[in-house]
Amino acid sequence: MPATTGVDPRRLLPSVDEALQRPELRPLVEAHGRPAVLRALRHVLDALRQAAPAEPGRALEGLADAVGLRLAEAEQPSLVRVLNATGVAVHTNLGRAPLSARAAERVAVVAAGYSNLEYDLERGERGAREAHVEARLQALLGVEAALVVNNCAAAVLLAVNTLAEGRDVLVSRGELVEIGGSFRMPDVVRKAGGRLVEVGTTNRTRLADFEAALSPQAGLILRVHPSNFRVVGFTEEPRLEDLAALARSAGIALAFDQGSGLVAPPPGTLQDEPTVADALRGGAELVTFSGDKLLGGPQAGVVAGRRERIAPMLKNPLYRALRPDKLSLAALDATLVEHQLGRAHERLPLLRMLAATPEELRARAEAFARTLRQAAPALAATLVASESRVGGGAAPDLGLATVAIALDAGARGPDDLARALRMGAPPVVARVAEGRVLLDLRTIQPDEEAALAAAVVAAAG
Repeated sequence: MPATTGVDPRRLLPSVDEALQRPELRPLVEAHGRPAVLRALRHVLDALRQAAPAEPGRALEGLADAVGLRLAEAEQPSLVRVLNATGVAVHTNLGRAPLSARAAERVAVVAAGYSNLEYDLERGERGAREAHVEARLQALLGVEAALVVNNCAAAVLLAVNTLAEGRDVLVSRGELVEIGGSFRMPDVVRKAGGRLVEVGTTNRTRLADFEAALSPQAGLILRVHPSNFRVVGFTEEPRLEDLAALARSAGIALAFDQGSGLVAPPPGTLQDEPTVADALRGGAELVTFSGDKLLGGPQAGVVAGRRERIAPMLKNPLYRALRPDKLSLAALDATLVEHQLGRAHERLPLLRMLAATPEELRARAEAFARTLRQAAPALAATLVASESRVGGGAAPDLGLATVAIALDAGARGPDDLARALRMGAPPVVARVAEGRVLLDLRTIQPDEEAALAAAVVAAAG
């Protein structure tokens, strides 16, 4: 029906209530219910009014299809599994460490029903949620006590607030890091209620600088592992043991934000990275670290160390706001089991990825490239030497030799092919370098290779 002369065509579109009475929408109402169809219909009509169609009657001919598409889109989850072909193992934007099969199973079991989250089954009374992982952390790290919050920044926040609220927190200038998303260590300290005291210089800080910065208002010495950068050249920093002795003499705590959660380096990698045990042996009374970095588990922040320092944290009202849920605890418990039994390097996907040798990766890449050359010859899949990265604020200067599969995108260009991969099902995130799309199988688990190949072939088409 042509638009009436002089009348805004948008005024000819029906109201939501009028449109809902159209016969073609009845099957959708019966299948999805009136409220869901009403929401979808309102969205579709709003889009039509913004488009201002010249012939509203013709635009309404596809109303049922448009509403049905909107309903289908509404049912799709926003958070989906992604294939990480970037070679960055601890990829913060892609969820950091993938869980082990055992950890994923435990999450599913606990999520599907009730649990003993805060219930002591033996005594038949209220229990403590931290008990589910504290014993394992004590055994694994040899510490007196431990607690878990929802991430490492929360662990630092809780420690500073409990031990140094309204007091000085001494930090070397070379350790005032900014982590992903523009979160800065000085901001965390201030938000925790501590007064930040910058010690030394960016590249050189001595024990004497900390001694000079001590005052009766001092509450904490905080060492921060610079996990996402390195200062090289003319540098100096005091030994952790000396800082520990200084803190003891001043009657204040020494905390070490170790960050990565490295318990034991995988074979051949990360040998120079400080482990949690190194920090504890060095005299730190508290060590904070992440669960979803090199520990290979879920998002969590762990505080481990002396009981007299941790006990007040459990009574801090902030702890209740920052504590983890049952799913995180279930996954962390299953992850700690693998470390405790010495199976972490075989059972945890992240540690397997980091331990993979260039020879192993070349063999996998050759087989994968042959598959692609047969299924999508236009991509001209070839092998190139490349570097994987640990990522996620861990070992910033460590490159891991790898062999990547290079794809020739032809006239469409590599950015277009990379976008097609991201928009596929499942989505694939790859790297673009030197005019080609690179797939690094280090961060693709073997049981994901078939899905990756199918996604690449679909994107090529």
